[in-house]
Amino acid sequence: MFDIMNKKNLLFFLLIFSLIPFLFGETRGYISFEYIKGQAQADVPHGSFQNAQAGLFFSGAVMAKVFYVSEIRFIEENQFELNQALISYQPSTSFNLKLGLYLVPFGKYNLSSRPHQTMLVNDPLNVEYMFPSRWRDIGILFEGRTRSFFYSAYLGNGLSESENLSGGQQYRDNNVDKGKGGRVGIALNQWSEIAYSYFNGKYDEDNSRDLVLHGVDLVWSAEGFQILSEYSKAYLDNPEGLEPGEAEGYFVQLSFNMGAIRPVVSYQKIKYEDRFHGPGFLSSDTPGTGILEEKSRWALGLVWSVSQNFFLKFEYDFNREEDLELKDDSFSLQAALSF
Repeated sequence: MFDIMNKKNLLFFLLIFSLIPFLFGETRGYISFEYIKGQAQADVPHGSFQNAQAGLFFSGAVMAKVFYVSEIRFIEENQFELNQALISYQPSTSFNLKLGLYLVPFGKYNLSSRPHQTMLVNDPLNVEYMFPSRWRDIGILFEGRTRSFFYSAYLGNGLSESENLSGGQQYRDNNVDKGKGGRVGIALNQWSEIAYSYFNGKYDEDNSRDLVLHGVDLVWSAEGFQILSEYSKAYLDNPEGLEPGEAEGYFVQLSFNMGAIRPVVSYQKIKYEDRFHGPGFLSSDTPGTGILEEKSRWALGLVWSVSQNFFLKFEYDFNREEDLELKDDSFSLQAALSF
């Protein structure tokens, strides 16, 4: 993430990138914002308009079989993120080589989590807790599709050690090891697929401890409804003498097609145990207070397609935490536009 405090620099940056499509390719984008109101113990108990964001895609052909993709996401407080910045060599649909900053192909949700692509407003619990939001990496990515089989394989900087798994996003490697992984799957028909994802890499600065992630995702579509589900499992090596950290979670989402209105319901669960990290963690020499969380959520939502590119999404989350009686249910409203 880059902080742009000087608005003139930001405007100049936007101007330069806005000229690229006229020279080579096309521009697409999206805009969204949210209203969130929770119960007394929720993060936003008084209600707030927040999470305003805008994204821009630039893509095109540089020469035969060579393409570029750049995606920039602007968020509140004059900040922007590069979600993608890569050069692609694609001689065929079965082989595509990408170099640069890419979205990590771990699961289905991380590849299509922009506001206009999701049924619900908030990320599922296992996605929220088990890897960084919009997880991306810098390195090499291979992917392709042959008939019903598709695959991805990548080598990049990997994740860094942090207070928790969601805080491990980095753009410069913190050790000599590289993160590696991939996703392989089978298309069951035109609208349905199942895939397995894997990641492995050293995540501490001493280059001695492994982080391993496994995932399975399923998309099943039929006339009138769609099922989207992901399961994730994480293992974290901790310093000698401490038990490894573990996290496990899943979500199941069912949505119905009723014309301009799409009801959606989701059940989500996460269990996260790690005695070494957690609040207060700074380094291998300064451990945190530990993580011991077990949460579940029922999410009920409604997507109203006001037009082909403009959506209003309503979501109510019934949150439950093991052995705790918290009043932290929340209501979210999101307006999302793609163009």
